[in-house]
Amino acid sequence: LCLMGIAETPGCASLLPASLFSSTNPGDRPGMLCSFKISTAWSCAWCLNPQADNCFSTGLTRRVLVTNVVTGHRQTFGTSSDVLAQQFATQTPVLYNGCRSGEIFSIDVRQRNRKGQSWKAIRLFHDSAVTSIRLLEAEHYVIAADMAGKIKLWDLRTAKCVKQYKGHHNEYAVLPLHVNEEEGLLTAVGQDCYTRIWSLQDAHLLRTIPSPHPSSKDAIPSVVFSSRLGGSRGVPGLLMAVKQDLYHFSYN
Repeated sequence: LCLMGIAETPGCASLLPASLFSSTNPGDRPGMLCSFKISTAWSCAWCLNPQADNCFSTGLTRRVLVTNVVTGHRQTFGTSSDVLAQQFATQTPVLYNGCRSGEIFSIDVRQRNRKGQSWKAIRLFHDSAVTSIRLLEAEHYVIAADMAGKIKLWDLRTAKCVKQYKGHHNEYAVLPLHVNEEEGLLTAVGQDCYTRIWSLQDAHLLRTIPSPHPSSKDAIPSVVFSSRLGGSRGVPGLLMAVKQDLYHFSYN
């Protein structure tokens, strides 16, 4: 499941066969399974819970669309704002959504469409557009980032913010968060092109990494952190891609 398009604009959510990325004979690869030619797709997420593992969601302009890829059945949930970020829980078939309005809400996809917005369960609020949400493994907490540069850790049981990770820079971009619970790290790249790494536990800023390229709007780095780069015997490290270049930073 991927979202394709131009940065800062709605794109197209597409479902591609996994064999497309394998090393088998290209002639044996099937074509695209499903494509939404919708010009208002801001986000997408796949459900891994067994009760709805044939479903994926698309965050659109003022609505959420949940699609069953086997039956073709679709559910639409109207919202009051564009849905910029999504993630499914794994322990339950619940979808978490982050909106341009700053609202974060959850949907149990087992329920049928309802009029109004009575289907919203958990509701949290940021002061600016929410650009990324990440559930922690136990699914009692969610981390959310917004366009004011705020990154907050929310306790879903009490609907209260329990930590803030300070130093992130964002004013208008949809920028992702990266969580590695094994190492206890939170990573984010800001609009200033600096990569920042925080301790998940105490929210302390551990490291700030400048981009190897001159900072610019079209050269914001993409990063991924792995506890075992290179395979099961690998070591922790950060990979950073900027334009056509790839960089490796070791982690000790």
